[in-house]
Amino acid sequence: MRKLVFVALVALAGGTATAAEFKIGFVNTERVFRDAAPAVRAQKKIEQEFARRDQEIQKMAEQIRKLQEGLEKNAVTMPESERRNQEREFGDLNKDFQRKQREFREDLNQRRNEELAAVLERANRTIKAIAEAEKYDIIFQEAVYASPRIDITDKVIKALEDKPAGK
Repeated sequence: MRKLVFVALVALAGGTATAAEFKIGFVNTERVFRDAAPAVRAQKKIEQEFARRDQEIQKMAEQIRKLQEGLEKNAVTMPESERRNQEREFGDLNKDFQRKQREFREDLNQRRNEELAAVLERANRTIKAIAEAEKYDIIFQEAVYASPRIDITDKVIKALEDKPAGK
C-alpha cells in the first residue's frame, strides 16, 4: 500500500509540470572542438609543436623507400655480403622508423587530449554561464538526435570566441 501511495505522489508531483515549463538546450561538442576559436588555436599549437618531428619521420620514410628501391634494383648484381648488410640496415632503419612513428602518434594523441580537455573545460564553464543567464533547466552535450530549435552550439562557439583564455 505504501508503495502505491508513493508512486501516486510521484506521479502527481511530476505530472503537474508540463513540458512547456522546461527550457532545454543542446550543444554539439564535436562542432565546438572543430569550430571554436580556442579549439582552432589548440590545433595550430599542436601542429607547430609536432611539425619538426613529423618532418623527421617523413625524411626517414623517404630514406627507407630509397633503400628498399636500391635493394630491389641491385640485389641480384651486388655481392652477397653487401646485400646482407643493406638488408640488415634496411631492417634496423625500418624498426627505428616504426618505433618513432608509434611514439609520435602516442605523444600527439596525448597532447591533443590535453588541449581538448582544456577546451572542454572552458566550453563547460561557458555552457553553464549561458544556462544560468538564460534560465535553462538542462543542456545536453550528447544526443542521438537534437532539434535545431534547441541547439545552442553556435551561441557557445561565439561566447568562446569572445571570452579570453583562462576565464
